[in-house]
Amino acid sequence: MSIEAYKQAREFLLARRGDYDAAYRDFRWPQIERFNWALDWFDAELARGELANRPALTIVGDGAASLTFAELSERSNRVANGLRALGVKRGDRMLLMLGNVAPLWEVMLAAMKLGAVVIPATTLLTPVDLADRFERGRARHVIAASG
Repeated sequence: MSIEAYKQAREFLLARRGDYDAAYRDFRWPQIERFNWALDWFDAELARGELANRPALTIVGDGAASLTFAELSERSNRVANGLRALGVKRGDRMLLMLGNVAPLWEVMLAAMKLGAVVIPATTLLTPVDLADRFERGRARHVIAASG
């Protein structure tokens, strides 16, 4: 029933997207027992539904790429399986420092699927800033691009 509660809340907000006051006043958070957005919505509804072969992600400029919902789902599954094999588990904190490239979004979805907590980090961080973010975030894992 969790997916139905999510769909109802989503439809409620979409129907009122032009009336912030009404949406804010009348919205009630659904009581959801168990729900994983990446698995229950992205994979189950978007990547396997009528949008499966439509673009989900388009990167322009350096690292240009375009992925469909189905492709992004499959690629994030592979990343999740790889992260799991490396020991990433539910609740683990993972520092993620990638530019605006397709793997950023693959890792984000993979982390959601595993229940890992993403600590986002811009590629512009200095070594001091990066060390601070790593220590304060108590990250157990780091994903970053080399170079």
